[in-house]
Amino acid sequence: MISDYASIKNGSYKKLLKAYYAKTKDSQSSSTSTSADDSATITKLKSSANSLKKAADKLLATGKDSLFEKKEITTKNEDGTTTTKMDYDRDAIYKAVKDFADSYNSMLDAGSSSDAKSILRDTLSMTGSAKGYSNLLSKIGITVGSNNKLSVDEDVLKSANMTTVKSALNDTLSFVGKVADKATQLERHANIEAEKANTYNQKAKFTYNYNSGNIFNSFF
Repeated sequence: MISDYASIKNGSYKKLLKAYYAKTKDSQSSSTSTSADDSATITKLKSSANSLKKAADKLLATGKDSLFEKKEITTKNEDGTTTTKMDYDRDAIYKAVKDFADSYNSMLDAGSSSDAKSILRDTLSMTGSAKGYSNLLSKIGITVGSNNKLSVDEDVLKSANMTTVKSALNDTLSFVGKVADKATQLERHANIEAEKANTYNQKAKFTYNYNSGNIFNSFF
């Protein structure tokens, strides 16, 4: 289990890599088609991947649903008067980015707790994308920490150049676009693990390791 990130610092993914290659070696020496994860882990993986995909889609939305279209924004002045102008809804953008960062961090926790090599591989790839985009992200107030988690500086994000923000967060080839693709893969692999958990044991019982969080056996 990968429950801490002490060894994943300064761009090093040593622990994730070690776990991934260990699981790859194990899978090559075993023909048993059962999940490496228990039902609680699989449930968390599916939920985290789904939440991350939704948070990413919110930032990637275009047209009338886009957060990056200017609209009439009314602000209150110190003298009590109000000013209305066309601008970006920076409060809404910050909230969406914060939700995305929180979902990303939850997915990182869930993925790193898995013993399935496909999940570990996807999680490793996701952290690699974050490192690759770290310089661009830092310009808009998003920091990739030494533990690979994201943090958001509200003031920096709200004052950032929106062209730069959009290039990082609102394109299929952006950081968020890459993470959205990875979230889809993680959810798919979590579903595969759930299916693999439903296996026949040596006593001819059908064992449901994953079934809405319940574990039970039944004969033919």
